[in-house]
Amino acid sequence: MTRLGEYFEKKSVNKASVARKTGLGKNRLTAITTSDTARLTAEELYLIALAMEVNPGELLEYVCGHLTLEKDS
Repeated sequence: MTRLGEYFEKKSVNKASVARKTGLGKNRLTAITTSDTARLTAEELYLIALAMEVNPGELLEYVCGHLTLEKDS
């Protein structure tokens, strides 16, 4: 499960509703919530946040907040 999938689970999100509101296909939504190889685009993240009525920044922080810059050598 991806960080987006964890967020959906935490918020009890209805994927069918999000798919309908965003125009994302159910297969794409499943991929970005379950597959670590699927890459979420900024546009998709923004539309999903709007559909969930959450701040896009909050969703971005949850999904990408674990990322860090590499240390200089």
